[in-house]
Amino acid sequence: MTDRIYNVLFLCTGNSARSIMAECALGRFGRDRFRAFSAGSHPTGHVHPRAAALLTSLNYDTAALRSKSWDEFSAPDAPMLDFVITVCDRARGEMCPKWPGQPVTALWGVDDPAAFIGTEEQQWRFFLKIYTELENRVKLFAVLRVELLDQLVLQQRVDDIGRTRPRD
Repeated sequence: MTDRIYNVLFLCTGNSARSIMAECALGRFGRDRFRAFSAGSHPTGHVHPRAAALLTSLNYDTAALRSKSWDEFSAPDAPMLDFVITVCDRARGEMCPKWPGQPVTALWGVDDPAAFIGTEEQQWRFFLKIYTELENRVKLFAVLRVELLDQLVLQQRVDDIGRTRPRD
């Protein structure tokens, strides 16, 4: 058993909804073992209002949330990352910065709720659906005994979590 806290960066393109929601979920469900961050390759500069409202309704403190560039996490004074998890397919194909320390990387692609078109009620339900999918993956991730797994097995487990699908 170890008291080590692992740093996890969730990436997306805009860092306005999906990666922010994943950051919050891991902050709640993995807070004793993980420190969560989020960033985007092309940050929008704001948290999507519907994402902020949803997180607030789920009793998250959203005051400190902000949309930020992944460049903040490749700077010399950035926290050393143990995991970098991309939550959208678009950011996956982009040229990522060099992450110091060779973190475990994975794709947990989910649909973009910010791009969803529908009534307000449909949009709210879609944001909740995406949050729930991310929360389920985060819960699986949060119980991984990272310190007991070698790098190859750990990579496989994190990849497998990204392939989980919600039950209909």
